[in-house]
Amino acid sequence: MTDRITLTGIRATGFHGVYVHERRDGQTFVADVVLELSLRDASASDDVAHTVHYGELAEQVAGVLAGDPVNLLETLADRICAVVLAFERVDAVEVTVHKPQAPITVAFGDVSVSVRRERGAR
Repeated sequence: MTDRITLTGIRATGFHGVYVHERRDGQTFVADVVLELSLRDASASDDVAHTVHYGELAEQVAGVLAGDPVNLLETLADRICAVVLAFERVDAVEVTVHKPQAPITVAFGDVSVSVRRERGAR
């Protein structure tokens, strides 16, 4: 059984998208991140050094959302996965990136892309 840390609703303004106005004007992007890892050491020691500091992780995820523009949510989600997997304690991660202001011509609540990556898997 794998333990999990979940962060939901990390928000930042980004300039991602395939259209010029998206790159120029920007919009809000939201990320949900689920880390899979063992929390046994952290539980036993009660020491943040034995887990992933989710405050620091949230800042890094927000940095990707606000960072270098990409065309696709798929690419953005993959970049966030790479940031999370840089934490050596993380075995796998699932990232969902939401684009609630996507340029869709019909009424909608949200559009999102979810990806899951495992350490060492391609």
